Amino acid sequence: MGTIVIKLGSSIVCDDAGHARLDTLARVCDEAADLHHAGTDVVIVTSGAIARGMGAMGLGMRPRAIDELQAASAVGQGKLYQLYDELLQARGVASAQVLLTFFDMSARTHYLNARRTLQKLLDWRVVPVVNENDTTTTDEISFGDNDFLAAQLAILLGAEQLILLTSTDGLYTADPRTDASATIVPLVDDFAALDALDIRQTTSTLGSGGMRSKVVAAEMATAAGIPTVVANGRSAGTIAAAAAGEPVGTRFPARPERYSSFKLWLKYAKPTRGRVAVDAGAARALRDGGTSLLPVGITEVSGGFEAGDAVDVVHDGATVGKGISNYAAGELRRVAGLKSAQVRERLPRASDEAIHRDYFVLS
Repeated sequence: MGTIVIKLGSSIVCDDAGHARLDTLARVCDEAADLHHAGTDVVIVTSGAIARGMGAMGLGMRPRAIDELQAASAVGQGKLYQLYDELLQARGVASAQVLLTFFDMSARTHYLNARRTLQKLLDWRVVPVVNENDTTTTDEISFGDNDFLAAQLAILLGAEQLILLTSTDGLYTADPRTDASATIVPLVDDFAALDALDIRQTTSTLGSGGMRSKVVAAEMATAAGIPTVVANGRSAGTIAAAAAGEPVGTRFPARPERYSSFKLWLKYAKPTRGRVAVDAGAARALRDGGTSLLPVGITEVSGGFEAGDAVDVVHDGATVGKGISNYAAGELRRVAGLKSAQVRERLPRASDEAIHRDYFVLS
């Protein structure tokens, strides 16, 4: 019956003092267990380790220093998973703690290994409870309170649906806490139309995300053909309604134009290590023709990347896309602007393509 990824933000997991919202977590586990027993594979992505650590240590505000964030996570992570394990076990569901880092998503071999491990857990009818391993990484705070991680997991598992639980009823035309005229947006089928809305990266006392990160996560997932729902995790029946396709929260239907999982990984997960500027002809060919990028179309090379690293491709100050370079930066500088025959004279074993079309994705 497919896989559903359910993501809980810190404001769903804990109150403002960092204490667990036991009633909410119990209700979420009730609905997750119902899906599981009905044959659906369920993956829970949870924030809240830092918040739980804050509550245990009596900290009033979310720390800002990296070492304090990591220490709070170290205190809170075990306590957080124990809650899920006990709640799910009481409902006849086995669970497993899975901690991932940004490197696990950005390095292709680690990405594929994470897929194999998670799929094996699902094959064993175990519910993975996934969190960012922010005890040892400094990248967690840029992930949007695990929204990015949830979207990546949905993509790598080929999920049927991504459900992002938040403390509001969905996406609003403006921040309902400050604008009384704000109304909920029930359906988003055109991400460009959202530019007119006031969607800020606002955060709670405990969390690091906001509605903007949820929109980005939905954009990622729907590009892979995965419908996404942003809804209120504190309301009873939200997960069941979303899973059943009922109108709840804000729904983001799967988009007709889809990228492969590899290109989605490249676009959203693999970090860029440099930049190449291209002329107008090359930019047009990349955008409209789906061609590879040849050295002759390159006008400038920036950065110290190696062959196999991802680079941004730009023209006239605007980003055209992102691709994996077949050349190291120094090599590409030597052949930039040259035709293929001239490239082979300077670098006899060089590839004809600076970036092959199969390893390039438009912005």
